[in-house]
Amino acid sequence: MKLRGITLVQWKARALRLCTALLLFLLLPDPPLSAQLSPGELAEPHKHLEGISNCTKCHVLRQKVSNEKCLACHTEIDSRVKAGRGYHSSNDVKGNECASCHNDHHGRKFEMIRFDENNFNHGLTGYDLNGKHGQIDCSQCHKEEFIRETDLKGRTGTYLGLDQECLSCHIDHHQGTLGEKCNACHDFNQFRPAPGFNHDQTTFPLKGQHRQVACIKCHKKELRNRQELQIFKGVDHKNCTDCHRDVHEGRFGQNCTKCHSELSFHQIRNTGDFNHTATGFPLKGKHASVTCTACHKNGYSVKLRYDRCTDCHQDYHLKQFVTGAQVTDCRQCHTENSFSPALYTIEQHNQLPFALTGAHLAVPCFDCHRKTERWEFRKIGINCNDCHEDIHARYLDKKYYPENNCTTCHQDSRWSEISFNHSLTGYILEGTHKEQSCRACHFKPDEQGQVVQRFSQLSTRCLECHREVHHDQFGTEPALCLKCHDYFDWKAGLFNHNQTAFPLDGKHQDVACGKCHPKEIEGGEIFVRYKPLSKQCESCH
Repeated sequence: MKLRGITLVQWKARALRLCTALLLFLLLPDPPLSAQLSPGELAEPHKHLEGISNCTKCHVLRQKVSNEKCLACHTEIDSRVKAGRGYHSSNDVKGNECASCHNDHHGRKFEMIRFDENNFNHGLTGYDLNGKHGQIDCSQCHKEEFIRETDLKGRTGTYLGLDQECLSCHIDHHQGTLGEKCNACHDFNQFRPAPGFNHDQTTFPLKGQHRQVACIKCHKKELRNRQELQIFKGVDHKNCTDCHRDVHEGRFGQNCTKCHSELSFHQIRNTGDFNHTATGFPLKGKHASVTCTACHKNGYSVKLRYDRCTDCHQDYHLKQFVTGAQVTDCRQCHTENSFSPALYTIEQHNQLPFALTGAHLAVPCFDCHRKTERWEFRKIGINCNDCHEDIHARYLDKKYYPENNCTTCHQDSRWSEISFNHSLTGYILEGTHKEQSCRACHFKPDEQGQVVQRFSQLSTRCLECHREVHHDQFGTEPALCLKCHDYFDWKAGLFNHNQTAFPLDGKHQDVACGKCHPKEIEGGEIFVRYKPLSKQCESCH
């Protein structure tokens, strides 16, 4: 049977719940009406406490929620408060009501533990976030796998259970070989280099060039426990040869410090046992940094010649500077300090057939003298087209361009500076023609769109360069263009309307040209109609 859409069983269940609620209402002393209904669903962690029969597990009748009931359940917090440690024992929290921060009855998805992570004072927990710790997200440390307290293992969403030892969160890359006091070498700012470590406090203080050697050069890596381990303890360092190869192969004994020091392997101790200056060849410039074996072959047993540079060095220039049968001494251009730059001066170069002037002064030597892998000095031409491409070779008339002499037009101060006298061609440049670059008239695209040069037999007709905009109303001869236009202004300043078949007089003198000369379109182009025009009054009025 159904009563208003519900079954009899459902109706009986509702009636039973109503009677139970009414009985509780009658038994409680003077209960306020608002307390008889739940304020809302409990959050997910407290959902097991839903139901009227569980209210007193958190609430005290006729009183607010008490801290005692909270701590009776949350024993992990209670133990920390009693021990005076952790965030809940700090001055900012101690003595506050639990419900002031951890309220409930706001629905299943309500977060009971929430705070402003960006502004949270972590120092109140008893652990200040220093260095890199202050830059990482909370979730990178507060992980389930980092929890050390047994009672809290397996619990999600908690910020408790961590300890302050480095290895509780970080991997021990040293695999226990250096102990557990990580902060003896490392700090909170960076893992490497270890700022707290001082090699001078070990049995092998670093001196001279040893300070520049990368750690990995001496402290090798090996595979241990299926992991890569860098060895810091137990590295042999009694003798130099524990790390260094004896390039002398034992000929000078094992006491390397007799000649060498930590400052430089190549810097020999001048102790009286060995002084290179006494050989008659003091080591200067780059020679002072050359390895001994670079010159002393065959175990120092062969006496060396050193009168001329070529006694040791090859003639890089392949006899380009041979005088008679003798190679010119390298020291005329080079020093022991460096092969480059050379000592050869511009003043010396200007004594040659090709003096450096103008823009050539700023050209680096290798632009002219290094055409291949090697420098070339003897086979360098002195004409412009020996170095520069002659782009006019097939176009210029030889009477204006004798012997391919580029300086007829160009200056060596700048390629774009032209000094050509255009009047020699019979076409004098006037007005705005003087302002144009040579390319504007002499470099034109052909039918395929390729730019070609035109110098000789270039037409002087205006329409060779300029577009005819009058649609052949006045003819195309240059003399006709110059009746109205000049070389200084495109506007028709020379035109006189009174010399036409319709002189302007009276009011006609004040009428704008466009009133009588309309614009027309022909072939997709707009132009002004000048002629023929009717002279009858009624054609305009």
